[in-house]
Amino acid sequence: MHIEFRHLRTIQAIHEAGGLARAAETMNITQSALSHQVKGLEDQAGVELFVRRSKPLKLSPAGLRLLKLAQQVLPQLEAAQAEFMGLRAGSTGRMHIAIECHACFEWLFPVLEQFRKSWPDVDVDIRPGLAFDALPALLREEVDLVVSSDPEELPGVKFVELFDYKAVFVASSTHPLAQKPYVEAADFRGETLITYPVERTRLDVFSQLLIPAKVEPLAIRQVELTAVILLLVASNRGVSVLPDWVVREVKYSNDYVTRPLTDNGITRRLYAAVREDDLEKPFMTKLLGLAGEEARKLQRA
Repeated sequence: MHIEFRHLRTIQAIHEAGGLARAAETMNITQSALSHQVKGLEDQAGVELFVRRSKPLKLSPAGLRLLKLAQQVLPQLEAAQAEFMGLRAGSTGRMHIAIECHACFEWLFPVLEQFRKSWPDVDVDIRPGLAFDALPALLREEVDLVVSSDPEELPGVKFVELFDYKAVFVASSTHPLAQKPYVEAADFRGETLITYPVERTRLDVFSQLLIPAKVEPLAIRQVELTAVILLLVASNRGVSVLPDWVVREVKYSNDYVTRPLTDNGITRRLYAAVREDDLEKPFMTKLLGLAGEEARKLQRA
């Protein structure tokens, strides 16, 4: 027996209409064509699907079994069709994000909260990119966007500029280095440097300052949470270097001082690495715009 979706729709329509004439009208076909379709289906099944002597027209036991199948299958089919339409229109899809920047959680969560309200049908997930190779995962389509400050030449990948930020030295207001207008690499030699628990090459203070100057801090203490880093700094347990959007609040606290790294400061640029084929998706465009706006808002605060 060969059952098509149109057969299931026919059985359901006749059942709901209570007769061939009304069902044909709702399906926008002639009653003759509908009767011919039902006869062909009954010939395939080898049984009658309707009790024709009843008024209104009722389904036979075999017809009821087919109706049950229609009620199970057709909603799933309609849901799939709606999903495909959403994919074509750019209103649904997947947005799995890998983050190579530990402090980026500070501004990304507000971005995703705004994004969720505008694009509720997009599947959003965050994967910290520190524990795996995020960019190869992007090429394998395991993730859809990578937040990174280290652009590379990759086939089919575009590094979209999000915003510039400054790497800022943070210390207790009673720390001796608080008296300096800016901090240099040599100043870290006698200090305990408090960092996120990531590779040195992923930390601006090392990649942009200490490694080029071949300077090693007295000690390194790794801490997961920004709030704990700031607590330790305020207690004079060490110093830290954080992005400017993270230290926006401590600028107004008497417990801390913030200073630029070197006389000219160190400015970095954050990028979103995206597959070129995904750049035209409306929800991708929206997310990239929100990311830049939210970060600049935090920097102005």
